[in-house]
Amino acid sequence: MTIAAAPKRASRLRVPTALRSPLGYIGAGIVLVWLLIAATAPWLAPFDPLADDFERLQPPNDTNLMGTDAVGRDVLSRVLYGARTSLPLAFMIVVTSMIIGTIVGAVAGYFGRAVDEILMRITDIVFAFPSIILAMVIAAALGPSLTNAFIALVFVSWPSYARVARSLVIVARKHDYVIAGRMLGAGPFTSLRRDVMPNVASPLFVLGALNVGTAILELAGLSFLGLGAVPPLPDWGAAVSEGVHHFSAWWISLYPGLAILTVVVAFNLFGDSLRDSLDPSTAKQIKGGRL
Repeated sequence: MTIAAAPKRASRLRVPTALRSPLGYIGAGIVLVWLLIAATAPWLAPFDPLADDFERLQPPNDTNLMGTDAVGRDVLSRVLYGARTSLPLAFMIVVTSMIIGTIVGAVAGYFGRAVDEILMRITDIVFAFPSIILAMVIAAALGPSLTNAFIALVFVSWPSYARVARSLVIVARKHDYVIAGRMLGAGPFTSLRRDVMPNVASPLFVLGALNVGTAILELAGLSFLGLGAVPPLPDWGAAVSEGVHHFSAWWISLYPGLAILTVVVAFNLFGDSLRDSLDPSTAKQIKGGRL
């Protein structure tokens, strides 16, 4: 007599409990929508964002749903194309800053002593200046362009990752599994790469998710001041700046400003939910229904 094997249950993708909160869903949904808009802007935009084919400063109407700007370009098309400028560059700023800051902080925290002192004093020098002011100075010195704005924002963003990575590595290097790995012959860089970094990566990813919105806001700020995107490139910050010069044409700056607002709020909501899901104590409270 044979016993039939129990049927295997199909594996399901489980979303962390904290990410299943309403705010987490809202943030992730808005982020996904804007990513889809950035990817499909050439097909979604009704007109060429660079073509001045319409009467200037027209309010929203049946043809131009968000009106036209000071040179007769369709505002809706420029807002949609602006997502292709702001979102990818913000992600690149965060990823580059995270890589640089994590390397600096991990090396400082793991080796300590003179290495820690030198690297952290360099970090403190950057921290001594307000980040947006320092970014403005660097961007102004290099000249207005998105590339130079990217360099400026990376320069002022990496120290926060270095500080977090250093504090996490200092704690992790004292754990038994790291000490055991060193006793088994692992070199310092092997131990740092194999034993330490995989166990301290979660807070850094949370910080990165939270900083995407900040990067978008700072990038828009530089473009608003004329230190980022160069006309006629579609950019949200530059569009808001143009609206300031034509204050009666409220639609020029309103819709790009709403785009910036929704993206920044969405990334903050998503980052908060991600932090809650990766923090064991908070995740346990959410699962137990106490939050």
